[in-house]
Amino acid sequence: MGLTNLEISGFRVFSRTTIAFPTEGITVLVGPNGTGKTSVLEAVGLLGIGRSFRGATKDTMIKNGEDAAVIRGEFEHETRNVLIETTFSRSGRGRTQINRQISRSRAELSEAAPISTFCPGDLDVIQRSPSGRRDMLDDALALLEPRLGASLDEYARALRQRNALLKQLNGRLTSETEVTLEVWDQRLARAGDAIVEGRRTLLSQLTPEINNSYRSLSGEIAETVIETSYEATANGPLLDALTDARRDDVRRASTSVGPHRDDVAFFLNGSDARSQASQGEQRTLALSLRLAIHVAAGKTLGIMPTLLLDDVFSELDPDRSRRLLTELPPGQALLSTASVLPPDIKPSLIIDVAELLS
Repeated sequence: MGLTNLEISGFRVFSRTTIAFPTEGITVLVGPNGTGKTSVLEAVGLLGIGRSFRGATKDTMIKNGEDAAVIRGEFEHETRNVLIETTFSRSGRGRTQINRQISRSRAELSEAAPISTFCPGDLDVIQRSPSGRRDMLDDALALLEPRLGASLDEYARALRQRNALLKQLNGRLTSETEVTLEVWDQRLARAGDAIVEGRRTLLSQLTPEINNSYRSLSGEIAETVIETSYEATANGPLLDALTDARRDDVRRASTSVGPHRDDVAFFLNGSDARSQASQGEQRTLALSLRLAIHVAAGKTLGIMPTLLLDDVFSELDPDRSRRLLTELPPGQALLSTASVLPPDIKPSLIIDVAELLS
């Protein structure tokens, strides 16, 4: 299974280009900085994740001088082929289709085009703000469990509506608006409780594989024990926590409890990695987490997701770069780099991205 053909129009530096990919092995995208290596991976990621793994908004990804961007990808499955098309314009209008049918959820995208990503920013996810750790877990949830992908979409919609209502209240809560707020609390709690349970279960499932990956990537002889802990802002059912926080939320005009405020702690030999691990340990742990998610997705889905590796060699030493590539399970991987590949890595295809612009 994998991406066989990609067509990009009006996206980043590309006016129009088409790329064919082998569905097995590593495809390497090479070229100087600024030629569009990461943009190719970003386009592929949009097809399966529904957003930029670089955190960019869609209007900023449209090529200068163009009104809209179009990305089409053909994915080969064991029993069928899937065409995913996404379009977005500067006016804010856009749509995503799977086999010509409108797709409205990240769950549908994840099922049609399972994709794992790893970019340089991920290496600092352990020490950065909780949002990066939450996003990494939620991308994994949407990939591994479509039902929870739908819960993530529902939670995001309910949170936007609840926060909009809180802002409209201007710090004043009436009996009428309290009834409306209770409706959004119930919707938020229903989806939020499912997300928290899914995150906890996922962390439990990932922890053994994180340990295995860490030992392989670090090359350490001494065994490092990694433990994980989910830190929820709600002690018990989310509806109860929202009810207790209602007065404060009205005053602050924002929702203070829920999965959007939770965090994940990682411990190396009993010490909190967020504050006490070295930078090298934090980066190896982040890489181990991504690799564990990728391996878990392959086991759960029965097929390996397409793995996007963006410029990882620029942030990893040669030993970790080599170990990463040798630890990858079979499947399709797309890798961008401006560096020299480790000598023992044999890619299936090398693409000079600068030639795609000519």
